[in-house]
Amino acid sequence: MRALWLEEQQLRLREDLEIPEPPSGEVRVRVLRAGICNTDLELLRGYYPYAGIPGHEFVGVVDAGPSRLLGQRVVGEINAACSACAACRAERRTHCEKRTVLGIVGRNGAFAEYLLLPEENLHVVPEEVGTDAATFTEPLAAALEIQEQITIDANERVLVVGDGKLGQLIAQTLALTSCDLTVVARHPRKAKLLLRRGIRALQAVEPGSFDIAVECTGNPEGFTLAQRALRARGTLVMKSTYAGSLPVDVAAVVVNELTLVGSRCGPFVPALRLLATREVEVEPLIDARYALTDALAAFAHAQRRGVLKVLVDVADP
Repeated sequence: MRALWLEEQQLRLREDLEIPEPPSGEVRVRVLRAGICNTDLELLRGYYPYAGIPGHEFVGVVDAGPSRLLGQRVVGEINAACSACAACRAERRTHCEKRTVLGIVGRNGAFAEYLLLPEENLHVVPEEVGTDAATFTEPLAAALEIQEQITIDANERVLVVGDGKLGQLIAQTLALTSCDLTVVARHPRKAKLLLRRGIRALQAVEPGSFDIAVECTGNPEGFTLAQRALRARGTLVMKSTYAGSLPVDVAAVVVNELTLVGSRCGPFVPALRLLATREVEVEPLIDARYALTDALAAFAHAQRRGVLKVLVDVADP
């Protein structure tokens, strides 16, 4: 099997891996397409000491598993839970104490010809959702997780800090709430993508003027901007993963009585529904695509400043 391999913060293409056999309860998926995420880039920088096949945004076709799924296009939730620990019993399965995470923790990921996931993790892609669009299901679900965690309505002044891949998706999903939404967008091309969706894009904002701020830049400057933008007793949602340490003005958090909300994985069913109804638009976020054999070049492209989504074509549908 051909796959991209990450070890000691180095990537290489391997062609000597065996096609995995699914254990009981798991399904083998032939990967069609995979997307490069900022978390993949952070793994390269040492965010987590992972060795194996990276990648967790994918769409594929079930190759081995239950008859109801064979041949179906699927996407998959990335946390594989044990179903027995205290977190699982409390229905906090994404925080399972023994979980593996596709392409991130203890489980080979999507930059490969085949991957394995539990049957319960898989969702069939609706016919009206194209393969390119379906590749965005996981990050779109992560964007929707914000609305699972906090209430946002038309009266809220909401700021998104970051106009990158995730910031664009978060902005589109928050716009559906009719809140008073602003995005800090420093790149003209990305600002235009937001403006064509009717989303206000500014390069700077007044401190203390927002009820909710969502930080998705992945850099300390973005976090500081988001924190300072909040009014007293505002809420700061953190959607970034950071390879290094993050300086935080803790005194200001205490004095202003801010609420900090960590946010990561989210619900796939509403994400697929939004893709099917085209209430969000993801194809304009695709900047480049590469074959799996050129995955090293794909990662190099994804690390360029200002680049949005880079896709890796693994196999034909």
